[in-house]
Amino acid sequence: PAVKLTFCLHRLPHLTRAQFQDYWLNKHGPLVRSHAKALGISRYVQTHATETPFDAGLRGVRGAPEPYDGIAELWWDDEAAFDRSMRDPAARFWRWVLFTGETRKSPPLPRFTTCVFRDAQRPGEAAFQGVVVTH
Repeated sequence: PAVKLTFCLHRLPHLTRAQFQDYWLNKHGPLVRSHAKALGISRYVQTHATETPFDAGLRGVRGAPEPYDGIAELWWDDEAAFDRSMRDPAARFWRWVLFTGETRKSPPLPRFTTCVFRDAQRPGEAAFQGVVVTH
């Protein structure tokens, strides 16, 4: 089964949502895509949050924390590909560039939470691709 690493992103306080999403889409995203092979990833997905009048009301009723500004997904074809990527020196270097070194010359990357998922599948059913709800 495929492995997905999910980053739930909060922009840094000095950036507006529009500034963060513009940088993420037009600078960071192309950098990730250009190094996808070295990272060993088979897919990269950005989900950009939007704001609706419904969101504030729902957060208030549910006592929810501040919404995420976006969700990033990095996919590997299987656990073996994920394991190779975690051990590969070239992949480690590009992870450092993307998640640490990049901040030295550009707007700092956001605060984030990560989760690793493995697709689950019942016999005879299509693979579950996950559900992402954005605000």
